[in-house]
Amino acid sequence: MLQPFQSNTIIEPFRIRTVEPIRFTSMAHREDFLKKAGYNPFLLKAEDVLIDLLTDSGTGALSSHQMGSMISSDESYAGSSSFYKLEAAVRDVMGFKYVIPTHQGRAAENILFSRLARPDDIIPSNGHFDTTRAHIEYAGAVAVDLPCATLKAGPFNGNMNTDALEKLIMEEGKEKIPVIMMTITNNTGGGQPVSMSNLQKVSAIASKYGIPFFIDACRFAENAWFIKTREKGYEETLPIDIAREIFSLADGCTMSAKKDGMSNMGGFLALNDEKLAQSCKSLGILTEGFSTYGGMAGYDMETVAIGLYESLEEDYLRYRIGSLQYIGKKLNECGIPLIYPVGGHAIYLDAGQILTHVPPLQYPGWSFNVALYLLGGVRGCEIGSVMFGSQPDGTEKPASHELVRLAFPRRVYTQSHADYLIEVILSAYEQRKKLGGYRIIEEQPVLRHFSCKLLPL
Repeated sequence: MLQPFQSNTIIEPFRIRTVEPIRFTSMAHREDFLKKAGYNPFLLKAEDVLIDLLTDSGTGALSSHQMGSMISSDESYAGSSSFYKLEAAVRDVMGFKYVIPTHQGRAAENILFSRLARPDDIIPSNGHFDTTRAHIEYAGAVAVDLPCATLKAGPFNGNMNTDALEKLIMEEGKEKIPVIMMTITNNTGGGQPVSMSNLQKVSAIASKYGIPFFIDACRFAENAWFIKTREKGYEETLPIDIAREIFSLADGCTMSAKKDGMSNMGGFLALNDEKLAQSCKSLGILTEGFSTYGGMAGYDMETVAIGLYESLEEDYLRYRIGSLQYIGKKLNECGIPLIYPVGGHAIYLDAGQILTHVPPLQYPGWSFNVALYLLGGVRGCEIGSVMFGSQPDGTEKPASHELVRLAFPRRVYTQSHADYLIEVILSAYEQRKKLGGYRIIEEQPVLRHFSCKLLPL
């Protein structure tokens, strides 16, 4: 009798039937493109990028099921059947009673914090990402990160420090804390997952003090997979059932459906409190659109309604997480400093350790990210002192980490793209001593990394 075949090769759980060409450019061309963009990869034209890992937000490929649903979508202004499909999917997967569609996740954040946050309030999290922090600070509140103690090797480095959370509540008073946020996975902290036990502890603390508990859910399916594969007791549990347990611990969530909603556009705010839901719905009508579309076309709502389920398919999650682990393992074996083990959506290179000769306020993360584009046409995203160094009072201080995030679009790139990326990173690392710092010559007061311009020192 033949023995079962066990393959060590990661194969994509889909077939490619439509292709999009990418353009090869020379290093001289890329140097010119960078100068014209003020050395800001955000300002590069997409056609001038070979492998685009700037973000995994809205950049994935749609399935044939999603494409088919777009044909039959309902674009009615009010009462669209496509909305009710979205609502049913959110209620089934996440369990929340009220669903307010938005054009993307940051709009859901804007609505939530506009209703909950007041000046000088404190909003703790395991790690606020850039738009979350910006909306909190725009409302006059203070965003506080309470991550676990280390980013060294561990199964759930995205966890919140629950001792620090309870200490903060006791010192500041629960009246100053309108909501506790948890980001899954923890994007700021290297895309690291959060354990179910940590979610349970945070939920219990929130319940103890009567504070609403909300989840930034944009990568909930990836987090569910890590719980399944790393946390004792969940080995045989389906990802969708893990997701349902996660959300049963919370009072609501904000969601960028451009990530684990598997859509190119869309998001929502989901919650259980009827009074808060009505207040948020009214603001949503004012800023987004009527409550049964909220900034989304019917075909967007159709794709999200399907995408929430597709993101939880085991074959897909095994391939997605496995691909990132493959790249991370290769880089780690070559001695490249990175957050390891890797998270679910991105490789996080530790530019602070790579460019030890570049001071934090000369932006080593930015420098190494620019080098990846210059050498190989790879566009990533700095998560360091350009993104987080500017303070609300106008001062600047170094960020806690100087990282380069290489975020992978869903169902887009293949094994050969991964191997090419590894080669580009190794080349940049070998030439790291030739890389210098940067200075900002033009910036905006909020979310400056999107539009600032720089010059090499």
